[in-house]
Amino acid sequence: MKVPLLPALALAFGFLCAPGAAAATPNLVIFLADDAGWGDFSFSGNPQVATPNIDSIAEGGVSLDRFYVCPVCSPTRAEFLTGRYHPRTGVKGVSTGEERLNLDEKTLADALKTAGYTAGAFGKWHNGSQWPYHPMARGFDTYFGHSSGHWGEYFDAPLEEDGRMVKTEGYIVDVCTDKALAFIERNRDKPFFCYVPFTTPHSPWAAPEEDWARFKDKPITRTATLPDQEIADETRCALAMMENQDRNVGRVLAKLKELGLEENTLVVYFSDNGPNSMRWTGGMKGRKGQTDEGGVRSVCYLKWPAKLPAGHVVPQIAGAIDLMPTITSLFGVPRAGDKALDGRDLSPLLLKQATEWPDRMLFSTWASNISVRTQTHRLDHQGQLFDMIADPGQTTPVNEREPELAAGLAAAVDAWRKEMYGPDAVAPSREKGQGKGGKAKGSANAVDPRPIPAGYREFPITMLPARDGEPRGTVERSSRAPNCSYFVNWTSPDDSLVWNLDVVTTGRYEVTIDYTCPLPDAGSLIELRFGDARLTGKVAPGWDPPLHTDQDTLPRPHGESTMKDFKTLVLGEVELTAGKGPLTLRALEIPGKSVMDLRRVTLTLK
Repeated sequence: MKVPLLPALALAFGFLCAPGAAAATPNLVIFLADDAGWGDFSFSGNPQVATPNIDSIAEGGVSLDRFYVCPVCSPTRAEFLTGRYHPRTGVKGVSTGEERLNLDEKTLADALKTAGYTAGAFGKWHNGSQWPYHPMARGFDTYFGHSSGHWGEYFDAPLEEDGRMVKTEGYIVDVCTDKALAFIERNRDKPFFCYVPFTTPHSPWAAPEEDWARFKDKPITRTATLPDQEIADETRCALAMMENQDRNVGRVLAKLKELGLEENTLVVYFSDNGPNSMRWTGGMKGRKGQTDEGGVRSVCYLKWPAKLPAGHVVPQIAGAIDLMPTITSLFGVPRAGDKALDGRDLSPLLLKQATEWPDRMLFSTWASNISVRTQTHRLDHQGQLFDMIADPGQTTPVNEREPELAAGLAAAVDAWRKEMYGPDAVAPSREKGQGKGGKAKGSANAVDPRPIPAGYREFPITMLPARDGEPRGTVERSSRAPNCSYFVNWTSPDDSLVWNLDVVTTGRYEVTIDYTCPLPDAGSLIELRFGDARLTGKVAPGWDPPLHTDQDTLPRPHGESTMKDFKTLVLGEVELTAGKGPLTLRALEIPGKSVMDLRRVTLTLK
């Protein structure tokens, strides 16, 4: 007789209770904050903010005291999902396709899916938008949120639900948490993986009014390591966003308790990089986008009452690359794929088991800068060595005092660079600075050369946002940050918008565009072209909504688009032949001053 998969796995790995008891296969909930620094939590000793629900994960479980992620968003997500350093995985940026996780990589969700888990993701994905880069092709059964990087609308946002855009009501973190709660409720009787990658406290600076009201006049009592670079209102807004996030963590924890799932659910909480503004980090040097301690150190809490000790602190250095091998080991689930892992299984440390734990090095990289951390030291991207026990703020290099260690770590960095980027990779100039934000200097609009797949029968909708296209002629993005941008200044027949496409299925496709257009400019005749296929249509009616000037608590940072409501126009249907090439949109006739502003083109295989 064939044995059902889940009971068989449970028997094999000791997850069944005493005879007659129900199966107790563990569930998994992972919270991932976006741009929360180590100091943004009351558990870290910050009295300016109250995060009791997040703190409770640490208090009732294990805290990884020295836990390291990447300097920016999508690389950390790739490392956590695969257990591999992000340069190996194809993720080399945060936008314009550079954030995509290579298709031959396998994820934690893939492993759990093979073991019979149902998986859902609710929030910011940021490792690829189009199938098969989409989360539902990477082990998740359902997805709700925004698959790109930062999002420009936090209130009543348009978001994606399993491949289709939907309009939501409410604050984005509350809305995504609502979906996560419904997922847990639906899957309460079977093992599930609920992944909640929050969108906060990433900018735009937009907090719910009730949270901002508590902070808008609050004095800053814990200042940044470089206090002259701190903007007090940004700190206040970030902490207000964190308290909203904490409330939503509490909602999920309460749901687990209500359903009787708390005891046998592993809950993990961490962040994807250092703080996105200069604010308190306990004296550490650096912030988001930088490879110093403050740019890459994160909290990481794991709570599983049935298995992990409460109040345990692990002092050994660890990183996002360790989470996938650790979780699969704790659950007794084979990992998916056979690529070499960079991460270690931390379960002996979490379980307080006697074990030999060899010294290790953890590497951090961004914008050609590389830093390496050992248990006691950090070699920064300029080759300066710091004793992190005696000097956690990286104030005084010790190269002259410890020349052999400095030379050994410098050699390790060079070897790692060549392993990640190839034998011809060279060290970056020691004069090059580190950027503050999420993009390497000079590459804000570089489109990844890998073509965008389109036309899979199992996922027939392919959205082509402005982020993934290339503006030509006078066309520009609405801001220098591509992720939540749209194309503007389309005024000439010589202008065009181009997406590098790989059509995998020959067939008929419906084409829609999301646009705005001043009423006097309505009526431009546009042409969509791919290979020999042509589709023409008129941009009508005019649609000229106001900008969403009521979204933000604080002025929107320079470089982020102010958003508006876009109208969907059905351009028509066109027969596309399988193959690779440019999908080009251009104007044949322009009766007014401009053609339109364009948010996305969507292809749907019929």
